[in-house]
Amino acid sequence: MVVEPKHASVNGRKSSQRPQKSHRDVADELRARITSGALQPGQRMPTQAKLADEFGVERGAVRQALRILQSEHLLTNVSKGAPATVAPDLGRALTGPGAAPQPTMVALAPRIAAAFAAPHVEIDALCLTSVSLTLAMGEPLRQIHAGQLKPAKVDVRVMLPSRDISLAFPTPVDGSADDDVQLRRRWLVQRNAQGQVLRHNLLALRATHGIDVQVTFRALPFTPPVKLYLLNGTEALFAYYTLARSEVEIGQQHLEMYDAPGIQSTLFAFEQGAALRDTTFVEQSHVWFNALWETISSELLLTS
Repeated sequence: MVVEPKHASVNGRKSSQRPQKSHRDVADELRARITSGALQPGQRMPTQAKLADEFGVERGAVRQALRILQSEHLLTNVSKGAPATVAPDLGRALTGPGAAPQPTMVALAPRIAAAFAAPHVEIDALCLTSVSLTLAMGEPLRQIHAGQLKPAKVDVRVMLPSRDISLAFPTPVDGSADDDVQLRRRWLVQRNAQGQVLRHNLLALRATHGIDVQVTFRALPFTPPVKLYLLNGTEALFAYYTLARSEVEIGQQHLEMYDAPGIQSTLFAFEQGAALRDTTFVEQSHVWFNALWETISSELLLTS
């Protein structure tokens, strides 16, 4: 009797007709369980045999997945013997500079809050609208008002595109000049509103908590293809603005546009002292930011 391929067994298990999962698929699923709290810090993982059965993969794929999570500091004791263990210090693993890249809206707030634990907070940002930065500031501000943080000084520098340039994005799909004007006006209102909220919330710390705060904005003569956050001279958080087609309603009109949702951009973290490459990236990011700040950027007024 000839065994049909779809019924062939592998290591005694019948193969599934579902698409074969890769070790990265397994790692993604286990990572999601850890970050969601389904697997708790210090908890022992299922055995590799059980995971292989669950995901319908070979044990080698499971071991590769576990090693990925170990490299991300989410698991400990990964070996061929006893089951691995969820890392006891998940806070550092999930939000520290060595964490796996995450969307800006997930990763930025905890790193900003950690930066505010220093006596002198220094934050430099280069971005399109400062929406992500303004949202991320909510967590350290909450902790300051709760008495959990008390920096003595806060210096924030932000570079945003100038209102006087033709933006590369957002831009209308059909290239209509009228639509471009509407999108540009919408972006400008958002840029100014977010910047004003950011400045107001930070400067209010002077009156409420006696903190020495300085917030300065500069205008760039180009549309930045990336976003960059520099924290206390020791961390650099970097993300690409990835364009996608979307629709926006302005007034009664629906416009098709190419835009980059910054809060969804994947944020990569680099820490000075972590490794030579990380240290060099942080240092060169500061050099790059300061060069732009001191040369081709200009005064930015958050007005229409």
